Amino acid sequence: MKSTVVLFVTLAASALAVATAGAEDLKLPKEVTPALRAACEPDVRRLCTVKDPTIAKVKSCVRRNFTRLGLGCQMKLASAGFGR
Repeated sequence: MKSTVVLFVTLAASALAVATAGAEDLKLPKEVTPALRAACEPDVRRLCTVKDPTIAKVKSCVRRNFTRLGLGCQMKLASAGFGR
């Protein structure tokens, strides 16, 4: 379970750090599908937008706010094998 949460945090942080920084042209890990990103990005942006975002800052925020992610994001993660 711990490794699953760490994997999720890494994926979410990668997706959101790139999105928040406005670097849309960077390649995301293949695990971050368009559907996963669409389901989770609004929640992570809402909860984890910080000045001068870094992957470490976003990871920390996602860890703190994991239970506040929307059901759609949680369901997409579970269907992708990244359940809690």
